[in-house]
Amino acid sequence: MAATGPGSGPDHVADPEAIKRHRTLFRAARRRKNPPLRRSDITITDEASVRRAVKAASLGNAMEWFDFGIYSYLAVTIGHVFFPSGNDTAQLLSSFATFAVAFLVRPVGGMVFGPMGDKLGRKKVLALTMILMAVGTFAIGLIPSYATIGFWAPVLLIFFRLVQGFSTGGEYGGASTFIAEYAPDKRRGFFGSFLEFGTLAGYTGAAGLVTVLTAWLGSDAMEAWGWRLPFLVAGPLGLVGLYLRMRLDETPAFQKLESGNVRASEAADPAESTAKGDLARIFRQYWPTLILCIALVGAYNVTDYMLLSYMPTYLSDELGYSETHGLLVLLGVMVCLMAVISQVGRLNDRFGRKPLLMAGMLGFFFLSLPSFLLIKQGSIPAISAGMLMLGLSLVCLLGTMSAALPALFPTHVRYGSLSVGYNLSASLFGGTTPLVITGLISLTGNNLMPAYYSMAAALIGVIAVACMKETAQQPLAGSPPSVETKQEAAELVAAQTAEPRF
Repeated sequence: MAATGPGSGPDHVADPEAIKRHRTLFRAARRRKNPPLRRSDITITDEASVRRAVKAASLGNAMEWFDFGIYSYLAVTIGHVFFPSGNDTAQLLSSFATFAVAFLVRPVGGMVFGPMGDKLGRKKVLALTMILMAVGTFAIGLIPSYATIGFWAPVLLIFFRLVQGFSTGGEYGGASTFIAEYAPDKRRGFFGSFLEFGTLAGYTGAAGLVTVLTAWLGSDAMEAWGWRLPFLVAGPLGLVGLYLRMRLDETPAFQKLESGNVRASEAADPAESTAKGDLARIFRQYWPTLILCIALVGAYNVTDYMLLSYMPTYLSDELGYSETHGLLVLLGVMVCLMAVISQVGRLNDRFGRKPLLMAGMLGFFFLSLPSFLLIKQGSIPAISAGMLMLGLSLVCLLGTMSAALPALFPTHVRYGSLSVGYNLSASLFGGTTPLVITGLISLTGNNLMPAYYSMAAALIGVIAVACMKETAQQPLAGSPPSVETKQEAAELVAAQTAEPRF
């Protein structure tokens, strides 16, 4: 009998007639390849440990988006401080180009930190990314202005944005992997939603701080020195996040992989369970899944950055709205999303990841244009209604992606594959969103371009969601089942027991 490919089962490599003649032999071969679960194979999660892991991972994610949120909300001010005076649009484009440059190195960070996380463990790499992120953000707050040191001001700004981007390359993939591997299978969506709660909390904290400082100090003082304060806050926040992360244990799934307790039934190919962090293997063996990941993340990131990063600038620069009012409206929308995101996590645990993701993508496809037409009306109720329509579509993606994406890849390459796929997509489509939209509006003179750009991204997202497999309430690939109680574990084992035949 010659195998037709790696991982082929005995039923697929033998002549059907041979199977009929030797049923007992082939049944034994199938059982050897996919042995039934034992009680010791099943991970029983500890609620307190899961919550500590969720808290530490979510705080790091909150800090990441606090950093990026600050830069987005201070884009106009940063343009004035670090780039030569001249055309306002040119300054804004320069500022957003510097925002985007951090995303150019995110794939490099993902390719370095992702495989490192599969080799050394999730915890150590997440601690390292936290340190680099805090240093990069804190340092931006110390850079002298262009008026003081000239050319070196934007050079230093770009350098520390590159440090931020490099460290962020290992952050989301690691944090989502960390929570996914700690959470029980039936509640992975709920616990994963808190990672994106951290995203919204970071943006809300950034928007709130910038709004308060702008209202308190005024535009002149903000441009002179007040803009530095939000960046300097990142230092103490980073120390708190580092402390929380260093107190955690490694994830149960990674511990089992390290100890060699992963059984053949828990991985696509037993030989692969020893090959961790091999970047070449990720591109060679998992390229179809990588493409799916890039498409999902691209659609999600375009809509995410369009609403949470670019919108205040759109309201002030394109529609002539005051910066403070735009931030206050966005703050209200984000607080609403934070209130419902854990419920979205519960819903995708119950009904599946695909229905929630599809609802979010279709929401952006059909509601983007009506939302921006409302926003263009200029009144507070109209702007709030338009942004809330976009926000409710976004929260379907936010509350589901952090559970859906880690499930695309098996344990031994999960951190590396997700970091590579996520950051390639974020580099191409996420961080460039403010720059592309500003450029399109400048080129066409049409301030509905954000709606059209969002609709195009959502269409790609609809196709990607249609192509993905449903993973709700299922064990992660390459990991044993994860349950909350001993009773659930016993039921899983009992469910496999063959009924007696008479």
